[in-house]
Amino acid sequence: MADPGQIGRKGEKLARRHLKRQGYRILAKNYRCPAGEIDVIALDGRTIAFVEVKTRQGQAQADPEDTVTASKRRKLYQVARYWLAQRRADNYGCRFDVVAVTLQDEGKPLIRHTPGAFEPPRR
Repeated sequence: MADPGQIGRKGEKLARRHLKRQGYRILAKNYRCPAGEIDVIALDGRTIAFVEVKTRQGQAQADPEDTVTASKRRKLYQVARYWLAQRRADNYGCRFDVVAVTLQDEGKPLIRHTPGAFEPPRR
């Protein structure tokens, strides 16, 4: 079994490549701030996509995107607010995406991108 950190890094690289092929411009990867961390921040036209990447290897028991819990969504929202405030990016729309990467034992990885996977938490 491979190192979980190595699996995650590979999944994030595949996710960024997938987003670029879809026409997104990568603004940041592994962005960290006092509020937390987010895997990818990308520009899709005039919309900033805050992207959580979930990677699994082989036949995982659950879909990778199912592991984005309510507490994780709240944390991602806080990071997004911090990033937007630091850049004064009020004139852009924003959304939260999930890219699920399943690394197959053999063959191409499966990549599922869900734009607007969840809404910001209600305040």
